[in-house]
Amino acid sequence: MSGAGVYSQELKHQEDSLALQYLPAVKAMSFRLKERLPSSIDYCDLYAIGTEELVKLARRYDEAQNDSFWGYAKTRVYGAMLDYLRSLDLVSRASRKLIKEIDGAIEKYLAEFDEEPSNLQLSQIIGIEMEKVNDARVASEIYTVLPLDDQLGNECQCGTMERVEREELVETIKEVLSGFETRDQMIIQLYYFEELTLKEISDILNITESRISQIHKSVIRQIKEAIGE
Repeated sequence: MSGAGVYSQELKHQEDSLALQYLPAVKAMSFRLKERLPSSIDYCDLYAIGTEELVKLARRYDEAQNDSFWGYAKTRVYGAMLDYLRSLDLVSRASRKLIKEIDGAIEKYLAEFDEEPSNLQLSQIIGIEMEKVNDARVASEIYTVLPLDDQLGNECQCGTMERVEREELVETIKEVLSGFETRDQMIIQLYYFEELTLKEISDILNITESRISQIHKSVIRQIKEAIGE
């Protein structure tokens, strides 16, 4: 092997060693995201996606341009996991309509009985097959871990994000949230910006996970209404 070839192999080994150092961080990130997702999403898939992205980033990392490799890689690795969730494409336009109907039924049931209905009960209330209810609720759970931009822009058929500049959207969100109780504002803060699970938020605020879920959905719905969806 030529000297250049030996050097190339050694460089690749060094870059892969760099990725190896941060595998525990990717593992922790994968586990943390998995905690916020339905059981049907495999932790191993998230970890594999994150690891693959980490290796790619390590092999093209230029320390002269970035002081911290993990600082450079962290958001890209997490973004690759979110892209994987988006690629599942479980939230079709048809199922989004069903999700909205299910959310409305859950809200009414929760208000009346102070607990969330089972999928069987929802199937009977709405009058559709339980399998469709299962699929829609899994899709909804996946959808809620995506950034707010996805939730506020993905559903609009006329290009919400083209009509509303990002800065204006942020201001609209702040304005809508200011009209909610402090507790409801805190739920959005803890869920999207601190990335806590519903269980962790429940422990902090001392209210049920199902109630937190419904408050969260109510806030998102009102933000959508405020931006004209």
